[in-house]
Amino acid sequence: MSKDFKFETKQLHSGQVVDSETNSRALPIYQTTSYVFDNPEHGANLFGLSEAGNIYTRITNPTTAALETRIADLEGGTAGLAVASGMAAITYAVQGVADSGDHIISTTSLYGGTHTLFTHTLKKFGIDATLVNTKNPDDVSREIKDNTKAIFVETIGNPEGNIEDLEALAKIAQDNGIVLIVDNTFATPYLCRPIEHGANIVVHSATKFLGGHGTSIGGIIVDGGNFDWKNGKYPGMSEPDNSYHGLVFADTFGDQAFAYKVRTTLLRDTGAAISPFNSFLLTQGVETLSLRMERHVENAQKVAEYLSQHEKVEWVDFAGLQDSPYKSLQEKYLPKGAGSIFTFGVKGGYEAGKKFIEALELFSLLANVGDAKSLVVHPASTTHSQLTEEQQVEGGVKPETVRLSVGLEHIDDIIEDINKGLDAI
Repeated sequence: MSKDFKFETKQLHSGQVVDSETNSRALPIYQTTSYVFDNPEHGANLFGLSEAGNIYTRITNPTTAALETRIADLEGGTAGLAVASGMAAITYAVQGVADSGDHIISTTSLYGGTHTLFTHTLKKFGIDATLVNTKNPDDVSREIKDNTKAIFVETIGNPEGNIEDLEALAKIAQDNGIVLIVDNTFATPYLCRPIEHGANIVVHSATKFLGGHGTSIGGIIVDGGNFDWKNGKYPGMSEPDNSYHGLVFADTFGDQAFAYKVRTTLLRDTGAAISPFNSFLLTQGVETLSLRMERHVENAQKVAEYLSQHEKVEWVDFAGLQDSPYKSLQEKYLPKGAGSIFTFGVKGGYEAGKKFIEALELFSLLANVGDAKSLVVHPASTTHSQLTEEQQVEGGVKPETVRLSVGLEHIDDIIEDINKGLDAI
């Protein structure tokens, strides 16, 4: 797809060529496990990575390839890789750069599942993680060790709603020859393109805004194509891979080396493959991403402003508010808006927050975000419940915190429903 096309055009067309057999305008669902080889030599070339093509849907699939290419184009990356979930995308992104004995640095303002992955599960694989307050770049620099391989942050912190200074973090990563991985789920490439600000790898839970309708789970990894894998720190990229007869990924695949490495080793061997049907559904969501994000942002801004003025509300953390400490970062990195997920606290603490949620009718109480429908959750007892109280506070979760994912309903109906909750306090 031409780089000159605008975002709204790419979200409809990137990655798809009209099917030659049927001339189908819609993306076909290639619901198959495997693909016929032209001859033995063709099969051998595919297995040896000397020729591009499909072998088995665990590794590649034409429907999934359209989704991968589309998101990579929208993010400004060189290649995409779709996997079974957002957590699989994060896991593979880290394992793609860090081996047993290596170390990563992560923000403390982090989704609870990612926090647990970094502080518990990855330790069992020998990967150590240090969580720091990335709002202070000096704190990040102090934690870098000889075996540090990555800095990991979220564009918009979950659930704190803070905006990371991507360029400052990218400079630290570049100065130390390590990668910057950014989870761009909450912002989407419509609001922010981290690669343009120095990120090397971008991950998404496609389950959220990219799909947009709460029907399908999936994850995306985007290779920024802008990192020197031959700087001596990443032997898995720069040294011969014995599982492919000595192939060197950095030499063979150039600016798509990371995506190829993860696809043909981690995905090949551990198999967190996305269903072609889910890839199809997620691609349908991407076609309307810009339109939905515009309404999401518009509604969220109005809700946040309304709550910030309400007498029963103690605080509102939303970077789109003029008094937010992240307002300048929002204007720099997310000029189209601060997203549509934010937190607030009602006066009266935990019990008042509970009454607020119980009185809502339009907002659905569940553990998801980025749906077309408005959603609400109490992070301390759900998404971040596995953290200690101290860890919750470090990550921006207070006992009274309520997280809203503002949907696409009419703003009058959303405000009316919030009033029902506040009236119940």
